[in-house]
Amino acid sequence: MLKNYIKIAWKVLLRRKFFTFISLFGISFTLMILMVATAMIDHVTGPATPETRMNRMLFVNFIQMVNTKDVGIMKTLPSYYYINHYVKSMQTPEKVAISSMPKGVNTYVNNKRLSLNLKYTDADFWEVLEFKFLSGKPFNQQDLKQANHVAVISAHTRDQYFGTAADAVGKTIIVDGERYRVAGVVENVPFTRLNSFSDVWVPLSLANINKGDTGLGGEYMSIILAKSAADIPKIKAEYQQIVKKVKIPDPDNWDKFYSFADSVLEVLTRQILGNANNSGLTKFYSVLFLVTFLFMLMPTINLVNINISRIMERSSEIGVRKAFGASSRTLIGQFLVENIFLTLLGGVLGFIFSEIMLRLISNSGILPYAQLNLNWRVFGIGIGLSLIFGLLSGVYPAFKMSKLQAVEALKGGTI
Repeated sequence: MLKNYIKIAWKVLLRRKFFTFISLFGISFTLMILMVATAMIDHVTGPATPETRMNRMLFVNFIQMVNTKDVGIMKTLPSYYYINHYVKSMQTPEKVAISSMPKGVNTYVNNKRLSLNLKYTDADFWEVLEFKFLSGKPFNQQDLKQANHVAVISAHTRDQYFGTAADAVGKTIIVDGERYRVAGVVENVPFTRLNSFSDVWVPLSLANINKGDTGLGGEYMSIILAKSAADIPKIKAEYQQIVKKVKIPDPDNWDKFYSFADSVLEVLTRQILGNANNSGLTKFYSVLFLVTFLFMLMPTINLVNINISRIMERSSEIGVRKAFGASSRTLIGQFLVENIFLTLLGGVLGFIFSEIMLRLISNSGILPYAQLNLNWRVFGIGIGLSLIFGLLSGVYPAFKMSKLQAVEALKGGTI
């Protein structure tokens, strides 16, 4: 039965090629835009090298101090002291890593300045994250204790500084006047992965840290790795207990302190849509749903109108089938199958156009080192959107078609 419905759907599509072209163009273009947007969001928040264990990761990237009397708010990155003294004291996580924000540095190759980004990290950083090492290995706890001038560099840095075919491990790279021995070379990390991105990674013990400074604000970040995804709520709860114990260094100016161990998406939504009491994640999903619905509404309405026109052309066929005993449920099922077949065909074209667009964006260099693609998560969302498209644009015309009386349909009656 299903095979026959698909054959009929194909014949119907070939019958009015212009209407078919308009329908497929609207479907494929809409799905292309939605899938490119989905791929961009997934690129920032989904699991990917080196943040492959995203379902087990939480991030402490911001702290917030509030003056409730003057309604003053200060948001900043945590200090080394805050992460080392408070976050590192947690018992539930498997690992807690510390790293600095990437900072701009310079090096010179053949008297030509090369701008790079440098990040200070501890040894746990290389265990929490799963970098793809092209050669060599990361620096370890011993390197941190001895403050060894060693570095892990990206493939881009290696190519620019030593040459594409060169083996950089064991060689010296000079960055901002400091000499470092290259311990390893890793695959490039996209700029959008701010927690792991850099061009050069060096031991945290080489950073200019005042160990006597007990201030809470600074330029560091923390990545918390849970033993399992089930431990995430426990870690969040433990962290909030720790936050309650934080001593505000300047109580005359600030009387409230907030900080959260969030997923990478919650980090973003809390800064844009949330506040100290709400991550803004629900609001983000609501806005995303509304934007998607409104974006799909116009092409859906156009497809409904085209479908109604097609039904009018097929009124005689509908009348004959009703006269021979076809039920309304059968006719509705047939039309929905035909319409879903059409939208899935448009979805295939949308996938092709999306892949082309994502490759163009990746090759443009707009997002450094980014390789956008249609992974299985984006593919699944695309299939889901195609099915929703097919159902939304097919239910109403199919319902109106099922209400046609056999005699009226044979006479070419109106809907």
